[in-house]
Amino acid sequence: MNEYTKLKNKTAIITGGGRGIGLAIAKKFSEYGIEIVIIGKQEDTLKESCDELVNCAQYYPYDLSHLKGIPGLIDKIEEETGKIDILVNNAGIHLKKDVLEISDEEFQRVIQINQNAVFTLTREVAKKMQTRKTGNIIMISSMASRYGLPKVIAYTASKSAIEGMTRALAVELSPIGIRINCIAPGFIKTNMSQKALEQDPERLQRVLSRTPLKRLGEPEDVANTALFLVSDAAKFITGTVLPVDGGNSIGF
Repeated sequence: MNEYTKLKNKTAIITGGGRGIGLAIAKKFSEYGIEIVIIGKQEDTLKESCDELVNCAQYYPYDLSHLKGIPGLIDKIEEETGKIDILVNNAGIHLKKDVLEISDEEFQRVIQINQNAVFTLTREVAKKMQTRKTGNIIMISSMASRYGLPKVIAYTASKSAIEGMTRALAVELSPIGIRINCIAPGFIKTNMSQKALEQDPERLQRVLSRTPLKRLGEPEDVANTALFLVSDAAKFITGTVLPVDGGNSIGF
């Protein structure tokens, strides 16, 4: 486990770290001595989540759709924490609506947060990492980038872009010591998804019937994968998109 003990005293920014998968990653990282910085929109939620963590350095309420303010935000975090070793681009929004009814504004809102903000955050954090010639960036994609799912065209477009960005960024940034990898979660048992599936037993059965492991994933399953990817156990891995889906993407 020596590869994991080396994570102690590193600093990680986790967007959307106040709940769900983001909070699970924050908790897992903090267990291994990583100092956690969480970014999200709801200050009350961030404060409560920060209080739950063993090593929460700070939280920053911020609307990531405001791209122009992101460079200043990263400067502030670097100044107040000393360094940024890890970035987890977890924050995102969803839109479920018939494709013919989606307005340009609705589509662009999803792209702005799920894709454009991820690029801006990654660029600004990579500028800090390049001076130390080391760093880890984790993208969070979705099974939507792999399937043809109805009513989620904007979300699908944004997550497909994230997977392409992962590969392109890895080729450009890995030579200077920054590893970029992506996790594509399957059906994970968050409060929102669990409630939706419980209200639709038929859909739940379809999900489980094509998942070889015959269960929904836990947020901790994604967190364990993120921990592996930022550790030296994965030091020769970059540019990958790793499904964490119980085999759903290969089930039939």
